[in-house]
Amino acid sequence: MHPAEAAKPLIKFNHCKKYIYGFSVPQCCPLCQQVMSSRKLEEAPVSISNPFTNGHQEKCSFLLRPTQGTFLREYDGRSDLHVGITNTHGIVYNYTMHGVQRDEAGWEQSVSIPLLQPGMYGLMDQWDKYLEDFSTSGAWLPQRYEEDHHNCYSYTLTFINCVLTTEGKGQLDKGEFTEKYVVPRTRKASKYITLYRGIEEHGFYVTDCPEEETNPSEGRGVC
Repeated sequence: MHPAEAAKPLIKFNHCKKYIYGFSVPQCCPLCQQVMSSRKLEEAPVSISNPFTNGHQEKCSFLLRPTQGTFLREYDGRSDLHVGITNTHGIVYNYTMHGVQRDEAGWEQSVSIPLLQPGMYGLMDQWDKYLEDFSTSGAWLPQRYEEDHHNCYSYTLTFINCVLTTEGKGQLDKGEFTEKYVVPRTRKASKYITLYRGIEEHGFYVTDCPEEETNPSEGRGVC
């Protein structure tokens, strides 16, 4: 799959007292082979939301993607992840051993976390200047890069905390930011990957009871 290729839509439907997932609703149930009919409202098919977005269409957001390949194809749950922050034009600023990169492509299948609350237009107007000024500081030169201690995550979290300080808000440490904002989304993404790959391999995926999770921070900005 090319990184920019869109994922096929996932559909969930109810039959044989099971939840069945597929890329479309079949004419016959894959378990009992009976003709599908949605006489009951609870049996009506529903669309499963895709947890991945084109990061270049996201403004002022924290992005997460595999360092190599894409989530739906190559990611195995243990692969290295790379993170970055978008400006208001969808350019992804990210820190590597080559210094701060400004990517206009390559983040088309990302987990995205909005960093601004709705209506924060004053901060959005200054966002690109803040991000560019921050990125040109000596802290993010190529020779300062350390894979384990001064890396892409350090860069993004330090910038987020600079913005929080500017707004008079408390800072976030790595554990707090990860647990509150990153983990709920990566958990949802992991389940989606399992469904997607199962459907690709077998044509459908069956569960006894889906685990639908909500997170109070979902959809809200960090700053």
